[in-house]
Amino acid sequence: MSKSFIKKRINLSDVTGLKKQLHSRGLNTVCESALCPNIGECFAKKTATFLICGKICTRGCSFCGVTAGRPAPLDEAEPERVSQAVKIFGIKYAVITSVTRDDLSDGGAGHFAGTVKAVRAGNPGVKIEILVPDFKGDAKAAITAFGCNPDVFAHNIETVPSLYQKVRRNADYKRSLNLLAGAANAGLTTKSGLMLGLGETEPEILSVMKGLISANCKILTLGQYLAPSKSHYPVQRLLKDGEFTKLKETALNLGFKACASGSYVRSSYNAQDMAVTRNNPI
Repeated sequence: MSKSFIKKRINLSDVTGLKKQLHSRGLNTVCESALCPNIGECFAKKTATFLICGKICTRGCSFCGVTAGRPAPLDEAEPERVSQAVKIFGIKYAVITSVTRDDLSDGGAGHFAGTVKAVRAGNPGVKIEILVPDFKGDAKAAITAFGCNPDVFAHNIETVPSLYQKVRRNADYKRSLNLLAGAANAGLTTKSGLMLGLGETEPEILSVMKGLISANCKILTLGQYLAPSKSHYPVQRLLKDGEFTKLKETALNLGFKACASGSYVRSSYNAQDMAVTRNNPI
């Protein structure tokens, strides 16, 4: 496999300008924290996935580039700053995610609610997608998150159940499925994503797809896992373009309303282009 397959050129001028503007407002993006390979492309379009609840995660998943440790207290002014940034950058489809905050009683669900409320108040007509952690399976926190009433409710399944102990040790596959099913039952359009190349098998991928369909998940993203550093979980395999195409066909045949599948696909990449919302059915 050629090196060009796993490397993506980034125009630093595209990244630096928006990064400075966001940092000057005390805002974080998962684009930077998770070392996303699409950062240059998205920043050039003045789009970014806002990372709330700080930038330190209470978990240390072996695949993830976000820094793990002891996070600072929540910044109560953050929701309004996100709202102001959405207005200044003219964002029509805002994606809001967070680090995992197992130290908080509600896992940050209330902060999500406050941020969505602030963005809507300051930006009438904006579409909002939230990408949430699992809230440790807490039903009350989940209900708070559902109450945000986003246009898309996303939670990533990340990998197949057999790899959770190696890749997502503090997560639980059924817990994640239950969260997505609960959101769907609350009337929300749901979305999830899988990283591939971690050592999963094709039957395992198919099984997870069927599990997501059973949970009434509507949107699926499939992307190649790329280790953020040599100290992270190593890539086991690089998938070919044809494999991603085949998996997308399988997903759509199973009943997903939209599927993005490719080497550089990430959960929030071009999210507005594949959103299945009440006002934009696919």
